Amino acid sequence: VAQKLSINKLLTQDLVIPIYQRPYKWTIKNISDLLTDISKAIEDYEKYKPCFKYRIGTIIAQKKYESATENKRTDEKCYYNIVDGQQRTISLILLKYAINCKTKNEDKDNLEKFIAGWKFQNKISQTNIHNNFIYIKDWISLQRDEKIEAISKAFEDILEVIFISVEKETEAFQLFDSQNARGKALDPHDLLKAYHLREMKSLPYEMQSAVTKWESKDSSLIKELFDSYLFPIWNWAHGKKTRPFTAKEIDRYKGISEYSTYTYAKRANKASPCYQITEPFIAGADFFGMVNHYLDLLETIKNELISNTDLNEDFNKIANIEGNDSTGFKYAMNLFYCVILFYYDKFHYIDKMIVKRFLTWAFMLRVDMQNLGFDSINKYAIGDKDNEKYTNKIPMFEKIFTARLHSEISCLPIRCIRESSNNEAASKKWNNLYEELQEINGIL
Repeated sequence: VAQKLSINKLLTQDLVIPIYQRPYKWTIKNISDLLTDISKAIEDYEKYKPCFKYRIGTIIAQKKYESATENKRTDEKCYYNIVDGQQRTISLILLKYAINCKTKNEDKDNLEKFIAGWKFQNKISQTNIHNNFIYIKDWISLQRDEKIEAISKAFEDILEVIFISVEKETEAFQLFDSQNARGKALDPHDLLKAYHLREMKSLPYEMQSAVTKWESKDSSLIKELFDSYLFPIWNWAHGKKTRPFTAKEIDRYKGISEYSTYTYAKRANKASPCYQITEPFIAGADFFGMVNHYLDLLETIKNELISNTDLNEDFNKIANIEGNDSTGFKYAMNLFYCVILFYYDKFHYIDKMIVKRFLTWAFMLRVDMQNLGFDSINKYAIGDKDNEKYTNKIPMFEKIFTARLHSEISCLPIRCIRESSNNEAASKKWNNLYEELQEINGIL
């Protein structure tokens, strides 16, 4: 049985967390996101009421009955074992209880009263419940009475869940598996698409246009754009090693509300629709514009490097060298594309000299390493000074990020002679690449 329940109605059910459930692992970050979503839902309700609802998620539960001899329940009374959704359910209970502490003077020191019968033996659960409740109480204390009242009202009128109950445990776990299987199929960029479309609810024509343009793009190219370019560049520019772009990282690309009063948000609003990889953008239509912009820009740069006679001489020598199909070479090539994209993104300028210098910087890493994996790329991109194998130890992305003039980058001391007595590549396989790099720099 599936039904829509308000949060208040959900929390009046006799809910039980079975002993086999994993610990409560939501942290303050998750709670902060939940509070932000609820606040946004209340704002949207004021715009689109009375029919607006905000769905918090889906709860899957097994309906069970107990005899009168067990826990003094009657034969007719039922309770629900939560199979999926315990994290958000507990978090909503904590929020409800914190509001009641503020408005109804409930005992602030006895959280067990509100979650009576739920026995959290796991230390992880206990710690997270304690920390999250303190954070929620502090957050509540900073809100005006009208905001707290609006949240209480939202529990009844705006926020809802889909509550799915079944009587067989096997059915509950089948539903759980299918829910999670569907979830895994959603890539981070698909989650971002859904998020930004929600930000455009008041603009149906623009929404349709954004969807049409998005669907016309190759999804694998959008995925590659975030995985291999935008997300790594952002991290490297800030002096951080990058990591896989997953659903946990999508906050970086949620943008800023157009109604935000933050100073940096006002600057972003004025800058729209001029994009910079390291700078914020306005949520909604700007996200789709940004994705289209960088897909087109990346394609243009790659085409220019191949076909533009003012730029392609040195690039083609390196790109077509023997061994260019190896994994390490491809890593170096992607590093080169990232740095040239970031440079052009900031300065809107490119010439033969900068192409030569970035080729040298990126591909000397291939020359320096016996085996080149992504871990080395990651360290090299942020200028790891501890690796003695690197000929160049320049944090190139950080340098571009902080540069005021493009000439500050073109005059960086990029070396193409290794500190070795025989002047050879770390692997003889790459001696031809090493010689080509020296030749384009006028050394041979």
